[in-house]
Amino acid sequence: MSFALVLFYENANGSDLTVSAADLGALRAKVAQVPGLTKAMIFTPEKAQDLYLNDGSSPPLGVQMLFDRITDLEAACGPEGALQVLPSFLPSLSGCEANQQAFVHRTYPVDDATLRTEPGALPCSYVVSYAGPAQDMNAWLGHYIAGHPRIMRRFPGIRWIEILTRCDWVTHLPFKIATNMQRNRVMFDSPEALTAALQSPVRHEMRADFHTFPAFEGDNLHFPMATETVVPA
Repeated sequence: MSFALVLFYENANGSDLTVSAADLGALRAKVAQVPGLTKAMIFTPEKAQDLYLNDGSSPPLGVQMLFDRITDLEAACGPEGALQVLPSFLPSLSGCEANQQAFVHRTYPVDDATLRTEPGALPCSYVVSYAGPAQDMNAWLGHYIAGHPRIMRRFPGIRWIEILTRCDWVTHLPFKIATNMQRNRVMFDSPEALTAALQSPVRHEMRADFHTFPAFEGDNLHFPMATETVVPA
């Protein structure tokens, strides 16, 4: 089992900010030095076409950090933690509203996990959130985990499947605490490969399965995002 700390920066008040290359470089270096980190992903906006959905522009930045122990995650968020620099660390996103949430990190098999991304390019993730709440959280998770990943696995060109389920944790970061009941991520070689999957017959299966979900409330958002993997320094 592992744990994920997820941070997203959202444009506010009609702004349309873009994280600068300098800020990305500084973030990459800082994240790689977080004690206890096993791996991190940095998400930046991409574009893809879904047969059913268009949730607007992707957020300007997301960061997902993985830890083997919840105590390491909490230490990174602590009063003296390595992530306390983040609120003033990204001047190009100074008008954004950031949020944070910790999750249990679950992964599922794919038939071919080998990335075939072109040199100089990044793979593309479809980052999904379910705000919730579900009428019955146990029924929701049981139904979703038992069925949806098996359909996701049939997407052509899929390289990664993960489901993040909410957990309680302690944080001293000054960001808003998000309360999503679940996040998902599937990853492909490129935005074109993601689009091909989202235009395939499997997408109809996914939509049909969506209509069998136990009752839930709140937004269900889907954003394509370029995905850079950062490993500890």
